Order: sequence, then structure tokens, then C-alpha cells
Amino acid sequence: MSKESQKRRNILALSGGKDSAALAVYLKDRIPDLEYLFLDTGHELPETYQYLNRMRAILGIEITVLKPERDFDYWLQIFKGCLPSPQNRWCTRQLKIMPYENYIDNSLVNSYVGLRADEDRLGYISHKSNIIPYYPFIEDDLTKKDIIQLLEEAGLGLPKYYSWRSRSGCYFCFFQRRDEWIGLYNNHPKLFDIARTYETNHDDGRIYTWIDGLSLDDLLSRQDEILNNRANFSAKHKESGKLTESLSDCCFEIGPGSILSPATKEEDKPCLICTL
Repeated sequence: MSKESQKRRNILALSGGKDSAALAVYLKDRIPDLEYLFLDTGHELPETYQYLNRMRAILGIEITVLKPERDFDYWLQIFKGCLPSPQNRWCTRQLKIMPYENYIDNSLVNSYVGLRADEDRLGYISHKSNIIPYYPFIEDDLTKKDIIQLLEEAGLGLPKYYSWRSRSGCYFCFFQRRDEWIGLYNNHPKLFDIARTYETNHDDGRIYTWIDGLSLDDLLSRQDEILNNRANFSAKHKESGKLTESLSDCCFEIGPGSILSPATKEEDKPCLICTL
């Protein structure tokens, strides 16, 4: 069958976050035969699975779960213990993008992405010519306020992890702020301990940690300082709603010697397939 005669598939990849969930609400009765996918790394938060089940029940949709053929531990060995980082996002490539593109194969696909009109990022979607991305929220000028309204009116609300975390993704995602790592420790200590076991000191002097230059053990020893700095920073900018909202969706660190500013380089921005 030629490409010209193939029927295009409509696909929405869900991250377990608010934006892709809101897009599922927005497109449910607009796009015929819309397929919903979730790319499961095997290291998601319990709240993520709960939210997906909530979506299934309230929206009445089927969500296909895709898992990689090789898990995180396999690829960690392949990369010789080197943990993923903003400069080397092998976890996204191997655990999310590869399963997604293998599932699509050579099908002609319209891929719907929950990027909002008030965001300044593009992220990797696909370089395959048979996958065409669409950005309904940008096309219709929908912002964060509209997304929250969509979720509330649908009866979904926000995933519970937003009470201590600003984005979806693996529980050991390196894009977490330091105070969010502490949130993981307080809400899911067993998962925090698993993340801590992945940090390694090699005989040849190589040291791999989730946070550049800071181990999770050191993080815990400074948690009061980090949380106080975070609270002071938030209070300082409380009246600047635009700045606070902007920073809440960006990766930045709080503590002595750190820069209190959102990520600006493309390599410092989370990939859309993980975090929307």
C-alpha cells in the first residue's frame, strides 16, 4: 500500500501530566479514532498510574501502555553506569522515543502535542517524516489557566504529585529541583532509596549523581537549608505571578552558589514526550 493510500492515525502520547491530560479532554470529541498511548519506563510515580486510571474511568477512553524491550538497568549497563543528564538523555531516547517510534513503525501519524501557547520550548518529538506533530493549544491560544479549567470541568483535576512536584516523569528524573527530590524522600522514601542506589563511585574516579556535584545523601543533609531557601524565594516573588508561574514549569536550583533562574538552553529543558 502506498503512503498516499494509507489512512492516517491520530495519536496522543500521554505523560501522566496535566497538559497531555487536558489535551485528551480537549480532543476527545474533536478527533475521530484518537489513540491514547502511555510510554511506561517502569519507574513512574504511583500517582501517575492512579491518574491514568482516573482518565480511563472519567473520560471513558482506552490507553495503550508501551514498555521498552530493554529496561533502565539494561541501558545503564550499556552506558557503563553513566546516569542520564540534560546533556545525555539516553533514558528518553531508549525508554520513550524508541518504543514510540517502533510502535508507529511506518504508519502515517498525526501526533498531537500538549504544548501550551504560553510556553517557550519545542523539545524533541520525532524526526521521522511519517509523523506530523500538531499543537492544538498553540493553534487555539490556550494557556495554563485554560488547561486547569479543562481538567476541572472534566472532573479530572490535577495529578496528586503536583502538591510537591512541578512536572511528570520518572521518579528519579534529573530535571527535578532539589526541593522536589526532598518531596520524593518525604512522599516515597522507598523510591528515593532506589534512586540513591543508582548513584555510584567508580574505581577509576568517575562519580555519577542525579544532581550535578551533589549526591542524594548530601542533599538530605542540607534539606532544611534547601527548603528554607525555596520558601524564601517563593515568598519573595509571590506578588509577581508571571515570574512565579514561569519558574514553576522550569528547572532551577536553590541553594548557596546556585543561580535562581529558569533554564534557557534547549539542553536544559525537559523533553515534551516525558513531561507534558
